[in-house]
Amino acid sequence: MTGATARLRAAAPLLLVLSIAARLAWTYLVPNGANFVDLHVYVGGAAELDGPGTLYEFVYGEQTPDFPLPFTYPPFAAVVFYPLHVLPFGLVAFLWQVGIIAALYGVVRMSQRLLPEDSGARGPRVAMLWAAVGIWTEPLRSTFDYGQVNVLLVLATLYAVYSTRWWLSGLLVGLAAGVKLTPAVAGLYFVGARRWATVVWSAVVFTLTIAVSAVLVGDQTRFYFTELLGDADRVGPVGTSFNQSWRGGISRILGEDAGYGPLVLLGIAVTAVAAVLAWRAIGGAQDRLGGIVVVQLFGLLLSPISWTHHWVWLIPLIIWLLHGPLRAQLGARVLGWGWLVLILVGVPWLLSFAQPTIWTIPRPWYLAWAGLIYIVATLATLVWIAIRGSRRYRAPSGCPSP
Repeated sequence: MTGATARLRAAAPLLLVLSIAARLAWTYLVPNGANFVDLHVYVGGAAELDGPGTLYEFVYGEQTPDFPLPFTYPPFAAVVFYPLHVLPFGLVAFLWQVGIIAALYGVVRMSQRLLPEDSGARGPRVAMLWAAVGIWTEPLRSTFDYGQVNVLLVLATLYAVYSTRWWLSGLLVGLAAGVKLTPAVAGLYFVGARRWATVVWSAVVFTLTIAVSAVLVGDQTRFYFTELLGDADRVGPVGTSFNQSWRGGISRILGEDAGYGPLVLLGIAVTAVAAVLAWRAIGGAQDRLGGIVVVQLFGLLLSPISWTHHWVWLIPLIIWLLHGPLRAQLGARVLGWGWLVLILVGVPWLLSFAQPTIWTIPRPWYLAWAGLIYIVATLATLVWIAIRGSRRYRAPSGCPSP
């Protein structure tokens, strides 16, 4: 450890405190520092459980008049968020931010625990440094601004991967999917790891969340799973630069919603092949952090909408690249630092200024192509892992990696 590194680690608690203080100052002292629109949807939608039949008629448009935001989550999410509506919203928003910070620190610590013992990146002070920086990345900035829940779901998924108790892992994945469907893609990791009890139990728990919802709000539960499920237009404008999925990227190039047309399906197929090769190259579940990150990167490009706040998974990815088993390779450092710069700058956010409204697909053509930034970077990462990872794992025992 160099002297500069030692001093940086020694200053980690102070740097984290300063970073948190700056984030809260931005929220409360800067005009429009945070609008908490998604948190308003969580709380306002959940409050509608007192009036059966109105959950999916609720919209929040006070701060988004051009696109009033409906409640788009599974009904179980409303059940979970229901107690929040009895508290003053200002208190809920403050506690939510504190919870996001704690969850971010937890995500970093769990990522550390999933790394090899010899990674040299373990310990709370290193985690504090990552959390201090992570607060200012685009996925976290949008999470704070909107009051999103994704960091908590990422933490639950990482702990599910970390735990060896099938019932706990399945419980966490099933509940997370019950709140927001996207965590369900983690099931692919457990299938690949052949943790069959976890796979089955997570499916059972998810089914139980539907059953609980059906008992409490039966009509709304049926309405969601029979009519609303898969309606991307209800979630938001597919073509906005903030949607960094294949469907969003192709839609921006075509100038209209591409749906799951041939080009989108081709992109997903290429990503699936790259992900499978990357998974095999790192030994699958033998590298638990690498394995779950590969699965989640595929899920982000597969989803019809992957907002920038869904990309919290880039924090574990960067930690894996810079501190994981491939950390000695130049490509890992280039990709790791490249991703970090990319999300600190926030390219999708910059591109959004070229949209007169959120419904406007970015034009001219070079802005549309620039909107592929996360997609291209993800493919490059998966392909690099597939190539370099396989070479490392084929190296004779005791030999340095190339």
